[in-house]
Amino acid sequence: MITLTPRAATKIQELQADAEEGQLLRVFVESGGCSGFQYGMSFDMAKDEDKQIESEGVTILMDDSSLAYMDGSTIDFDDGLQGKGFEIQNPNAESTCGCGKSFS
Repeated sequence: MITLTPRAATKIQELQADAEEGQLLRVFVESGGCSGFQYGMSFDMAKDEDKQIESEGVTILMDDSSLAYMDGSTIDFDDGLQGKGFEIQNPNAESTCGCGKSFS
């Protein structure tokens, strides 16, 4: 299960309005970053093998591998003075890079 905060959901809905019709939010994990893995987010069309998760009125697409790394995570959005944009709190990460975009 992945949870969006209300702030993250609002920002995603704003961004989704500019995406192609039918595209949904894809959240994924890929090799890279300074800690071994990095998070990614994009708008994409659903694929047959995707898991679809609903949170705060937003449908999230995830592949099985990414979901295994991120199960139980919360995605927030911070647009304050020191805001980093989207922030992922992942209880499965052993360590997180200072930028918050990669983990191990």
